[in-house]
Amino acid sequence: MKTAQISPAPNQPVVVAALYHFARLSGHEQLQPPLAELCRNLDVRGTLLLAREGINGTIAGSRAAIDAVLAHLRQIPGLETLEHKESSAHRMPFRRMKVRLKNEIVTMGVPDIDPLEDVGTYVDPKDWNALISDPDTIVIDTRNDYEVGIGTFKGAINPETHTFREFPGWVENAGMEDKSKPVAMFCTGGIRCEKATAFMRAKGYENVYHLKGGILKYLEQVPEEDSLWQGSCFVFDERVAVTHGLRESDEILCRACRNPITPEAQASPLYEDGVSCPQCYDSCTEDDRERFRMRQRQMLAERQRAAAGGDGE
Repeated sequence: MKTAQISPAPNQPVVVAALYHFARLSGHEQLQPPLAELCRNLDVRGTLLLAREGINGTIAGSRAAIDAVLAHLRQIPGLETLEHKESSAHRMPFRRMKVRLKNEIVTMGVPDIDPLEDVGTYVDPKDWNALISDPDTIVIDTRNDYEVGIGTFKGAINPETHTFREFPGWVENAGMEDKSKPVAMFCTGGIRCEKATAFMRAKGYENVYHLKGGILKYLEQVPEEDSLWQGSCFVFDERVAVTHGLRESDEILCRACRNPITPEAQASPLYEDGVSCPQCYDSCTEDDRERFRMRQRQMLAERQRAAAGGDGE
């Protein structure tokens, strides 16, 4: 029997739930079909990744639908204590639902790194400012360069990585010879730091810390007047980025290169909606841009048909 759809009511905000949990999931392949069916029946959209090491993802839907999916997940052995972080969106931030099987729920590509065996020390958001304000603390942003570009903590090191797979190599070459110095690491929701701190512990770093719940939990709990966060936090959905109080920020997404664009970059003559931005203009040919213009026109036409009650997205 199918579950009745419980989509968000008109004029009601969409609930967005970000979650991850490391656990030794037995037979994770068998978890995929019922989870995917439940999400589809409840009109929940987003992406969930399942692997032998756990679950990771972000989903969006009505209050009742999200509660139902979370309840389903917490009935799975190993996921009973699954935590999640919530925010809201004015409209559905995902187009479809995907439940995928992966080798890792966050891809570092280093064998035998297991956060369930050894991991850094969690630091609550309320205690984070004191840690990173200590001049002896090395503060590292474990996210990718395009994420760091629109916001980070004051004084944090940007490893300038393009993917998380590059992070172990950066650590090896960073020249941090004193492995007793405190190292404070952070990422969007906490999952990359689970593996990053486990990796650094395996490499002999003694005092490794990470922000519990990630930037999202910090922005949710720490008042803006007390915050050491600067800019916006990139999120992997149509909201693009959020700021203090998890409010949607002013960044938009370049449909050509998929990078976030600040309001300043949107004012550049190199920015064209759906076609180019200052970050990708020089890497594209005029033929590329004309192809992107055609795609943009088609997308706008589909939206107009959908708004008029036709066959849209």
